[in-house]
Amino acid sequence: MSQEGYDKLVAELRELETVELPRVRDAIAEARDKGDLSENFEYHAAKREQGRLLSRIRFKQRVLAHARVMDMSLLNGDVVQLLSRIQITNMNNNMQMTYTIVSPHEADMRAGKISIKSPIAQSLLNHKVGDEVTVHVPAGLLKLRIDSVEIGG
Repeated sequence: MSQEGYDKLVAELRELETVELPRVRDAIAEARDKGDLSENFEYHAAKREQGRLLSRIRFKQRVLAHARVMDMSLLNGDVVQLLSRIQITNMNNNMQMTYTIVSPHEADMRAGKISIKSPIAQSLLNHKVGDEVTVHVPAGLLKLRIDSVEIGG
């Protein structure tokens, strides 16, 4: 995982624990004060929200506990790998695309970050500039040419 992705995950976890969780706990306390809990919709909704929130917190804690931040100085810029910024050309329509290959938790297509577990990234791994790769995607086959590979994004 990149340092940026790790820091973002830490910030999200801190937000959940320090802002969202106290807000939900306050909502539960307020709903509890309204009396009969068996028919109190606000109480049950707040409890469900608390369960979802605690689940998200535990998930992010597990991800962070097992995360490894990549040392960018150890990465090889000659081949496609995790944290490579690649420019590729779709040989079917001559369209150029630029992506950064990231961990699944950092993937964001709008930002040009694709998961290392995606079919495109899996097919491009360990290939060099100039290589042409065929990728099996749900829509069929893509023929891609690697135009450039850089470290980081």
